[in-house]
Amino acid sequence: MPNLDVSELNIVLGVLGAFILLYGIISVKIKSAWFLGEALPAVFIGVLLGPIAAKFIDSSRWGSAADGQTSDITLGVARVVIGVQLVIAGFQLPAKYNLLRWKEMALCLLPIMTIMWLCTTLCLLATVPKVTLLAALVIGSCVTCTDPILSQAIAKGPFADKFVARDLREIISSEAGANDGFGFPFLMLAVYLIRHADVPKTESLSVAGAVVNNLPSPSAVLSERALELLARSEEGIGRLGGGVGVALKNWFVETWLYIVLMSVAIGAIVGYGSLLALKFALRKKWVDSESYLLYPTAIGLWLVGICGMLGTDDLLACFVAGNAMNWDGEYLRETEDRHDEVNSCMDVLLNFGGFMYIGSIIPWKEFNQPDITGLTYGRLIGLGVMVLLFRRIPAIFATYKFMPKVCKDWKEALFMGYFGPIGIGAVFYVEHTRHLFPEPGEGDAEENNLTRVMIPVVYWLVLFSIVVHGLSIPALNAVYKWYGVRPITEDATEIRRMSVRVPTPVNASVGDGEVFIAYNRFSRPVFAEAELPFNEKTRLERRYSRAVV
Repeated sequence: MPNLDVSELNIVLGVLGAFILLYGIISVKIKSAWFLGEALPAVFIGVLLGPIAAKFIDSSRWGSAADGQTSDITLGVARVVIGVQLVIAGFQLPAKYNLLRWKEMALCLLPIMTIMWLCTTLCLLATVPKVTLLAALVIGSCVTCTDPILSQAIAKGPFADKFVARDLREIISSEAGANDGFGFPFLMLAVYLIRHADVPKTESLSVAGAVVNNLPSPSAVLSERALELLARSEEGIGRLGGGVGVALKNWFVETWLYIVLMSVAIGAIVGYGSLLALKFALRKKWVDSESYLLYPTAIGLWLVGICGMLGTDDLLACFVAGNAMNWDGEYLRETEDRHDEVNSCMDVLLNFGGFMYIGSIIPWKEFNQPDITGLTYGRLIGLGVMVLLFRRIPAIFATYKFMPKVCKDWKEALFMGYFGPIGIGAVFYVEHTRHLFPEPGEGDAEENNLTRVMIPVVYWLVLFSIVVHGLSIPALNAVYKWYGVRPITEDATEIRRMSVRVPTPVNASVGDGEVFIAYNRFSRPVFAEAELPFNEKTRLERRYSRAVV
């Protein structure tokens, strides 16, 4: 006999499917006319259907409904979403891009990220009470990276096709992919400095001392070793002592040599190995189109699993693998010849699910706790504005003259500095950091203040960035339209028209019944293929040569 099965799985699938269906009906309006993308609508729906509103999406009830499972689920969702998309972002760059642009990438990953980290830390110290300098450095490292998913709307979306120069788009995309994995050195430096700080025993063991005070007899005094064990939730968590020297040694050996260098090596081997394997399979005609186009997704999933087991940086490995996979430009060229829509669809699907989930777990109750953490909505709004203005813009203005090939003037520097969104990458880092410290109330004063505020602060900055940066693109488009700024009409290329019902892409015109003439497209297999607008004769010659081949 039929019965009603309102299980969590059915609810989640129903909500996600309904959203994709409704979004898809007006997707051209949302993306090409309103310039909103997927993130902001998905987060909005997640908030509406989350625990504070309709209560349709509640990760605390999923599976076994164990206490604290939301943190582990969030970390897993973030790793999968970012890992797969970083492989896709990596192979969509021109061949050998990071080798040819190594100076610009070095600037982005070292001085610019360092300035961003320090500026964000100062913003946190100015607005968040009860946190020390080291604690602010930990939180600042979680939001230093620019989000690789939200940055793609700036680098590859319809607005970028119209108004953002190709060189600037490419460096934004590459920087967002690389620095999301490169955030570990900044995070772990602050973590090691806290762990190995020489803190007085009475301060570091305050919580354990409270346990002693609750014992029936005041004369029941535990040894210092017993207090230390009580103050740690698990081995390697909490205060370890040793001073700055031990912290720097562990930071260099564990973070740089193991986490960073091993991740780069794994990503390079897997990516270049995939390049060779696919070339061989293409020559033998062993691989079909579906498997060929799904290869980046498979690499992303495999690397997330392998690097997770080894304890290395899966995000950095995924981006390196994507770059190595297209090292000679052939993979990207072949996907274009096969009219790849698979990876774009994977992007959209992951964005829908990931950002809807983020919207459903935003800790609204922790945003206003003046008696516990000192956080209030006024402080958080001030923090959001300060981070928006001072986290990235000063760093880009201080360095853009050293990279004239990708950032030509102060206007492009302002654009690059302003659009440094904070997103799922920050969620990944703060959830990872949660596992590096004792639970709130189980450490000393510095650790407890850090673990109580880092979740609401980071999630607030993610929400603030999604809303502000998501609305900034349509606002900027309106300003450009008001002032009559003309779209970029360079580097024309043909885009095959798959159907007469396909809408004309932004910054493109109808060539004939079979092609669109599009300008300023992001994707190019190698640097040498950037071309000026071509005429009718050139187009016919290309079509003839392609038909002969």
